[in-house]
Amino acid sequence: MKKHINLQVFGRVQGVGYRYSCVEIANKYEVKGFVKNKSDSSVYIEAEGEEDQLTQFTLWCHKGPVWAKVTSINETSGGIKDFDTFKI
Repeated sequence: MKKHINLQVFGRVQGVGYRYSCVEIANKYEVKGFVKNKSDSSVYIEAEGEEDQLTQFTLWCHKGPVWAKVTSINETSGGIKDFDTFKI
């Protein structure tokens, strides 16, 4: 069953390639949506996919790329928006 999640990722997540790596991982797990930087130095993600795909994607989000240091993530669910790609 397709799900939609919203993630706000906190820590050292800007300027470390988080968004670009996020796109690669989303494509790997066939997750659709977007990722963007927020003015409070966090990263905001909206993602859609099957539950197991989103689980794998979210596990990666808690870690991020090598130079990132994720300290916390706020996760909420949302309504399906039928994204057709995953982009920055």
